[in-house]
Amino acid sequence: MTAPSHLVPAVLLAAAALCSLGAARPCAAQSLRGSNASINRMYRHARAEHLAFYETPRGVRNALAAGRLVSLEPDVNFTLHDVGYPYVRPTTRTFVERLGAEYRAACGEPLEVTSAVRPATRQPPNSVGRSVHPTGMAVDLHKPTDAACLRWLRGTLLELEDSGLLEATEEFAPPHLHVAVYPTPYRRYVLARRQSAGVQLASSGAADVSTYRVKQGDTLSEIARAHDTTVKAITSVNHLESPVIQPGQTLLIPSSGG
Repeated sequence: MTAPSHLVPAVLLAAAALCSLGAARPCAAQSLRGSNASINRMYRHARAEHLAFYETPRGVRNALAAGRLVSLEPDVNFTLHDVGYPYVRPTTRTFVERLGAEYRAACGEPLEVTSAVRPATRQPPNSVGRSVHPTGMAVDLHKPTDAACLRWLRGTLLELEDSGLLEATEEFAPPHLHVAVYPTPYRRYVLARRQSAGVQLASSGAADVSTYRVKQGDTLSEIARAHDTTVKAITSVNHLESPVIQPGQTLLIPSSGG
């Protein structure tokens, strides 16, 4: 079970292929193991970016009101399970939304988030002293029970980690994947990908692109008319295999038909 090539960079597909073929250096054994070095890297990066470590629930609420943290809003691509404080830094939300869309395309099920920001005074007993959860840069992800989906998720996180965009650790008590997203590198990565998509759109006559979150009752034809574009352009940009869309789904909207 692999993700469509239009959703995942070729390097990620190559990594997934190596894992599925039983490469000599299996993905699960590369760098998802927790270590003091990994903890220190996350902590140093948080400090280097001058991220605040929120001590109390009130601090989290104040950060949310100020826009330093944003809400994770579940959609068809990801769910929240027992998340006490469903708030993260903006770049971490972008990461969850993008990964959720790719994971659902690969596995046919939503990604499950089990933890987001955690105030320092609400950390679990087994947390480490230098945890970056109080900054909102980290999330915990449920480990899929399906072997192929777990293999895909491990491979994807490893490639992003190797690119210096995040730090991922596979935990076993309880089982989950801890991911700390580095704000500035990940923001630059997303910007570069969007600029690349804009170049591709421009070459096909659609120079500008925006996003639209599908509402209950929406149809592609109605969305196309409202944005002065065409169903063909929307389906092409989003690589949709059918005109069926779901509430909560985020679509790229080109400014003109292609």
